[in-house]
Amino acid sequence: MSRKSQVNELIALTDAPPIPGLSFRRFRGKEDYPTMLRLIEGTKEVDQIERTQSLEDIERNYDHLHNSDPYQDVLFAEVNGEAIAYSRVFWEELEEGDFIYTHFGFLLPAWRRKRIGTAMLKHNEQRLSQIANDHPLDSPKYFQSWTADTEIGTEALLKSMGYEAVRYGFEMVRDLNDPIPESPIPEGLEVRPVLEEQVWDIFDAMNEAFKDHWGHREGTREEFEGWLKDPHSNRDRWKIAWDGDEVAGMVLNYINTDENEEYNRLRGWTDPICVRRPWRKQGLATALLLQSLAYLKEVGMQEAALGVDTQNESGALNLYKKCGFKVVKRTSTHRKPMV
Repeated sequence: MSRKSQVNELIALTDAPPIPGLSFRRFRGKEDYPTMLRLIEGTKEVDQIERTQSLEDIERNYDHLHNSDPYQDVLFAEVNGEAIAYSRVFWEELEEGDFIYTHFGFLLPAWRRKRIGTAMLKHNEQRLSQIANDHPLDSPKYFQSWTADTEIGTEALLKSMGYEAVRYGFEMVRDLNDPIPESPIPEGLEVRPVLEEQVWDIFDAMNEAFKDHWGHREGTREEFEGWLKDPHSNRDRWKIAWDGDEVAGMVLNYINTDENEEYNRLRGWTDPICVRRPWRKQGLATALLLQSLAYLKEVGMQEAALGVDTQNESGALNLYKKCGFKVVKRTSTHRKPMV
């Protein structure tokens, strides 16, 4: 995280609605984490978003941010000193050379439809445009945000600001009480326990495997270290296929016990899933996924979940359907050209 440089500084938004007591300010540091958690929690029910976070999750995330300085890139809205919303921006350079400038936020339901979200979105675009000034002039540049299909208000706001849905994803769930067929690992490969010294080989293989995916940019070691520090991340749950000392493919299974407790379920996640190019078209992804399902059932889970790009060129969506997964939610990626 960037060193603290702005303390309690108010920000004047030119498009702010004339609401008595409304003001905007910058990030104050760790003292803001409880406020951020309260705002996240305060939006879940109306947006029908299943999200389980803790103060420790927020701190770990902010300790490993990529291309985002919270002291410049986080915005809070307050009414009479009480926070009612916050947003953050970050940017990425994709494999194909496009620059993507992303923003997201959380606004309490009682303060929606009052043009506060519009004012914050415009501010975020201004900040992202400022960041883009340091990037190559001839590179394609896009503003970006995303929504679930239950976030109707946010989708309407983005559309009114000129954004279009350019890509869709599904969240899918599989009942582990249904039969799980066997599917052997292709000949010459083996699945074996992951040693600590192999973690970075797996990280490098995952980066390579995802190069073909839409909207991909290479993950950083710092980000992966943050993910590994998540208490729900456990390499003993991973299913890694090896060809000698080479990583051929993987399913990085995890179980979020806090999420399961909040939503009264027993769910494991079979995500992310990837296979490197030389080992594709051999049934490896199917074999690893079915092994993962059997493992999750063995440790007491009743369902498995994953996310998928609906237009994935490898045919992942059809593979997951054949393995028994069903769609439970759609997500959309929205973009607008930066001009």
